Formats: sequence, C-alpha cells, structure tokens
Amino acid sequence: MFAKKLLITVAAATAFATALPQAQAMGAITAHEGTAAKPTIVLIHGAFADSSSWDGVAQRLTAKGYPVLSVANPLRGVGNDAQYAASVLAAVRGPVVLVGHSYGGMVISKAAEGNPEVKALVYVAAFAPEQGETVAGLAGKFPGGTLGDALADPVALADGKELYIRQDKFPQQFAADVAPKQAALMAAGQRPVTVAALNEAADGVAWKQLPSYFVYGTADKNIPLEALRFMAKRAHAKDVVEVPGASHVVMVSRPDAVTTLIEEAAGNK
Repeated sequence: MFAKKLLITVAAATAFATALPQAQAMGAITAHEGTAAKPTIVLIHGAFADSSSWDGVAQRLTAKGYPVLSVANPLRGVGNDAQYAASVLAAVRGPVVLVGHSYGGMVISKAAEGNPEVKALVYVAAFAPEQGETVAGLAGKFPGGTLGDALADPVALADGKELYIRQDKFPQQFAADVAPKQAALMAAGQRPVTVAALNEAADGVAWKQLPSYFVYGTADKNIPLEALRFMAKRAHAKDVVEVPGASHVVMVSRPDAVTTLIEEAAGNK
C-alpha cells in the first residue's frame, strides 16, 4: 500500500534554516560546543513533521544541561538532506549524539559518515537502511503499514511532486496517542516530503561503525513493528526500547522514554 503512490520523480533542494536549541527559533547555523560531560544532541526530524516535533525532548535535554540543535530537515532527497545535516554537524564543536526520526534515520545514517565527533546514533521510530535500500522498500518489506491509504494526492510542482498526509487522517495515522488538538496542529504544520526522497537508495550505513540505539512504539502505523524490530536487530543495537501503545511520533507522546535513551547513548545513564 505504502509503495503504490511513490513512483514519481520530484523537486530538487533549496536552502532551509536550522532551528536553534531550546527556543527552536529559525536562524543561521552557529558553532555549538558541548562540554566534556555533555555532548551536543543533534535532532533530525522526519517526513510529515518539523523541528517542533522534538520540543518535548529538547526541553528535557536542555534542562539537564545538554546542548541541543533541532535541525530543519529539507525532506528533498536522502543524499541532499544528509549533506545538509553534515554541514550542521561540521559547525558543532565537540562530541555529538545524532538522533533521527522516521525518514530522518536515512539521513543520519549517511550524515554521520566521516565525522569523528559523532559518537552514537539514536533511531526514533526510524529507518536504519542497508546500502541501497529505500524508505518505500523497507516500509513495504513487512505487513502492517497503512501510510499509503492516508496520503493525499501528490502535489505537483514544476519539477516533481510532494506528498502530504491527509489532515483528516493524520491524527489516527501519525499521532494516535497525541492529544487531538495537538495532533490537529501537527497535521496543519506538516512538512511535505518528495516522492523521490522515499525512493532514493541509501548510500550510507553509519550504524555499522557507530553504537546505535532504537526506540519505537508498538502501535506505529507508518513503519510496521516487525520492520522496526528487524532493523534494530540487524544493526546490533546497543539498546532497544519498545514503548507499548506508542504511535509513530513516540518523541511527541512519550518524550521521557526517548530522552532517557538519548541520555544512555550520550553515556550519562
């Protein structure tokens, strides 16, 4: 079901701003420095979301003294988005824990390559691809995902097409355990992903070189539970947290569980 709408080529990337730590305000990327005890936590959101999806996690981390950068992921294509994320990482001084949600897992798997400051990867209901795999392929590898039926008709641009989740289906599909008013706001503010991004083959598998951690909900409707378990097992994850009943946006609905795992990856748990 998921793959049936993902067969069209799409637009090239433009420049996007980065959300600054704590306030999540849009602005220029600045050098960010962690401390000896606290690495910088860099958060990469996925498709149909934006950097505000990390607010609950970012608030908890900054309250505990972690420097945090929540990045506006362009959602144009895996290679392009990974290059953008890598440019953010290059502006960070000191050790980094790199965290990706959903499609953001594709991005961090490439962006971390060649950067010795990235010490760990955290996959939050996220794709951890093998070389050559795609989001569409991984999502369709196991039964149970229902995203395809929740997608609106692709939006045609001059050089491609973008995908959104229908607003009337967004809460149940994407954020079933989030308060209805908040889920409605998330639906209205969702950022589209290009069709090409979901069909672009991975060209980066940093989880083979770095310690990896996985957290996801058992009621995820975007990525089948068995797919998430498969990827975590394949990556020989240092720790795997399954959150009973949590939706695809486990970082929104269960920020404490996600924060705790990030702290573990940072070496402070």
